[in-house]
Amino acid sequence: MNSLGLLYPRIGEASLQELAKNFYEEVGKIPELRSLYPEDLEAAERRIYLFLVQVLGGPQTYSEERGHPRLRMRHMQWKIDSKMRGHWMNAMLHAVDKVPLEQEVREELLGYFTQVANAMINHDHVE
Repeated sequence: MNSLGLLYPRIGEASLQELAKNFYEEVGKIPELRSLYPEDLEAAERRIYLFLVQVLGGPQTYSEERGHPRLRMRHMQWKIDSKMRGHWMNAMLHAVDKVPLEQEVREELLGYFTQVANAMINHDHVE
């Protein structure tokens, strides 16, 4: 059984806020990722926080404010190849590592992030 939608109470609001903050701190360290965002990351940090709250079983504020997540459609404007996916995953891995989580919760989150990152690839990377 997929228990992703049951993780919100196990993780908690404060830890999800910390995860979102940590993620964008990591984004700031990766020029290829950082270039995709406006100078001020506050709005992006809030969006990922609200998205995570919703997908993990918390309040539906993200959809109330922005509509259905439609992740792939929302990300089509950027060239996302396997290299960019790797940058995103590295940032998320480091962000997750900084948040104290039960091992089972951590593994489920990382599995979800891996699936999402793979699904966002919209461009073949050619070296």
